[in-house]
Amino acid sequence: MGVPAFFRWLSRKYPSIIVHCLEEKAKEYNGIKIPVDTSKPNPNEVEFDILYLDMNGIIHPCTHPEDKPAPKNEDEMMVAIFEYIDRLFNIVRPRRVLYMAIDGVAPRAKMNQQRSRRFRASKEGVELVEEKNKMREEMFLFLGGYLPPEGIKERFDSNCITPGTEFMDNLAKCLRYYIADRLTNDPGWRNITVFLSDASVPGEGEHKIMDFIRRQRAQPNHDPNTHHCLCGADADLIMLGLATHEPNFTIIREEFKPNKPRPCALCGQMGHEIKDCQGLAREKQGEHDEFADTVPVSEQEFIFIRLSVLREYLERELTMASLPFPFNFERTVDDWVFMCFFVGNDFLPHLPSLEIREGAIDRLVGIYKDVVHKTGGYLTENGFVNLERVELIMQAVGVAEDNIFKKRKDDDESFKRRMKEKKKRMKADQGPSFVPGGQFAPRALGGRDRPIAVQNARQTAYDMRIQGNQRNQVCLSSNDMDNRGVKRKAEDSDSEPEPEDNVRLWEGGWKQRYYKTKFDVDATDDEFRKKVVQSYVEGLCWVLRYYYQGCASWKWYFPFHYAPFASDFKDIKGMFSDFEKGTKPFKPLEQLMGVFPAASGNFLPPTWRALMADPESSIIDFYPDDFAIDLNGKKYAWQGVALLPFVDERRLRAALADVYPDLSPEEVRRNSLGSDVVFVGKSHPLCDFIRELYFATEIPAELCHGIQGILNLDEDPILPDKIKFKDPQYDDGFVFKAVVLPGAKIPNKVLKPGDWEQSNRGPWRPQLGFNPNRQQAHLDQSAFRKLNHYVDRNQGAGLFGAGPSFEAQHRGGQYSNAPPPRNYQQGNYRPPQRDHYPQNQCEFYTFQE
Repeated sequence: MGVPAFFRWLSRKYPSIIVHCLEEKAKEYNGIKIPVDTSKPNPNEVEFDILYLDMNGIIHPCTHPEDKPAPKNEDEMMVAIFEYIDRLFNIVRPRRVLYMAIDGVAPRAKMNQQRSRRFRASKEGVELVEEKNKMREEMFLFLGGYLPPEGIKERFDSNCITPGTEFMDNLAKCLRYYIADRLTNDPGWRNITVFLSDASVPGEGEHKIMDFIRRQRAQPNHDPNTHHCLCGADADLIMLGLATHEPNFTIIREEFKPNKPRPCALCGQMGHEIKDCQGLAREKQGEHDEFADTVPVSEQEFIFIRLSVLREYLERELTMASLPFPFNFERTVDDWVFMCFFVGNDFLPHLPSLEIREGAIDRLVGIYKDVVHKTGGYLTENGFVNLERVELIMQAVGVAEDNIFKKRKDDDESFKRRMKEKKKRMKADQGPSFVPGGQFAPRALGGRDRPIAVQNARQTAYDMRIQGNQRNQVCLSSNDMDNRGVKRKAEDSDSEPEPEDNVRLWEGGWKQRYYKTKFDVDATDDEFRKKVVQSYVEGLCWVLRYYYQGCASWKWYFPFHYAPFASDFKDIKGMFSDFEKGTKPFKPLEQLMGVFPAASGNFLPPTWRALMADPESSIIDFYPDDFAIDLNGKKYAWQGVALLPFVDERRLRAALADVYPDLSPEEVRRNSLGSDVVFVGKSHPLCDFIRELYFATEIPAELCHGIQGILNLDEDPILPDKIKFKDPQYDDGFVFKAVVLPGAKIPNKVLKPGDWEQSNRGPWRPQLGFNPNRQQAHLDQSAFRKLNHYVDRNQGAGLFGAGPSFEAQHRGGQYSNAPPPRNYQQGNYRPPQRDHYPQNQCEFYTFQE
């Protein structure tokens, strides 16, 4: 989701939502690997019913990882994907259903973002090749450094991870055989139902999952206490999980580690970027090390995000007294999800005055609690927006916009001053730029170590001169020029030049400059501003409907690169009525034409590819060779706005009508829309029912844990047990209710009650995992050390929040560095009781032996 830093902000503000996953590892005896028996109880002390996999979050890191060597071919990619799924299955161990969803053709609103990403990826790939060639020429050939061999392997084009390509078709086939193998041979899979929604099924993976959940919840046989677990790293999964109003919903994702080191794109070594590469040969690590380009990799760990605990936090924060209408916590959760859209999402640009790093969500919540007394009700209901009430929120934000922009500028200038002073201190404390090592290394006077015998001093001195020469060449001043006329960055420069900001939001007249610079219109053009606001209002209604009811329109999209100001939201009540009915998604190859740059045209049929490159093509303007990126007040290009032309659907379809007859039968098959498929093992109660299936039939609820839908035979099945599945159908206009279902049991409270001290019920002990009985037991010293290690390893963003380690926080005070009492090491020390961590409202707890 397009919300940078959302998860980091969420985990710091609500730290107890995070639980570290316990993973049982396979054992090895006498050279034989013994796999984990996933049919045994979950080591995390929780039994999940359904595991949902947003597969694109698995496919991308397995096919082109950033922190380890990439797979050599497509076969290794498939194996990496299978191993990743196995790890997740081992951790979660679902007992009823495994639902695997791959992104299919997306709504047009999402295709604009996909287009931007793929054009960026192509542009960055070309720029990386050019930079590598330039560095090889300047830094290595000219300076005589070590020259890494040029790889002969072609760069993997991640753009192929798009519906309609051969790669995605092969992936679907491989996953079907993988599922069949696991159902046959893995005891943990034996009694579960597996659904596969591959790239031929329209819709984004996470929204296909949500549609499945919504439609099952509306069935009379649905179990309201089903425990869901959704795998994915996108921030919107948190909002989607809250939108289900299921009391037992958990998200599993890779543990977030900021600023992970990446290997140099030129020499493959760690510790520097390509711009700082000095061409030093990699040191040989062992007798059999043949200088292979290897990167040390540690296995990525996983965490659980407990949405039930997040609901506890939100209940404390959003509860309001003395309302002129009945308070309903579920409605406030929906309003909170809706307000998060204003800081960014995949379908709309964020409002200029709202940045999540500046506390935008907290600001919106504060305004919401102040204004809700005037609105007379909630902002949303079951995915439908009350625009009259939203306008009150926007106007309150608009009043503060001028101060927000000024404070942003002041904070930025203050940060630059601090960094400048820090660089000066580091430079003053910096030691000599070059210190010889080995036999010529300096030694302390009077030291006990005997000097190393001098061996081959001539060769050692030569190596030192070469190394020092290379360092000096890198540190040339900006006034010096090498023989090729390349100017080097000054060693003592304080900062890099920043792009010019013509809008200057912190100065008077910012609104006029914004519309003139971004939209090329005068701020006095009220009709144009109203048009932008109307499109944004439509977008807000579309996104919320998408989250709660499904895709309201496959063809709607926001037709601008920038958002309006909050103060522009005036008289918006009548700006939206409803979306066009009966819209259909693109076909897979049509979407490829809408999102691919010409450089990725090799994934398309030849005549379709020609439309991207032929100067006489009627749609050649859709595929620019280069395009501008507006940093829009940001520092890095990836944060900027790609100024690409929007695709005209009418012109695109007209151009494709001439080349459709050129498709081969295989391409026609890949261009068609498919259905979900269901797999079961031979011991599953549904297996005999499927064997007797001759026509479309509804699943008997008692055979599949209450899961319902329509089964149908596949006309050309790859596997004999593969059956088409269709979700339960509802009449047009049916509204899925955003409520907690009757009979649902709310999980036990985890957060510390506010009145705990007054009740005299003994020391408070937190629930660290999913089991309230075991996890609240007395913690021994080893558990205390484990918790302390967990907080340190997460840099304070885990259970106990940001800041000093758990041990440091409790040594006689909040930030005290004084040594602990004498009995601390024996596990008898009881730290002082505290209520909240002042910076991020983290809970404090008391432990005793």
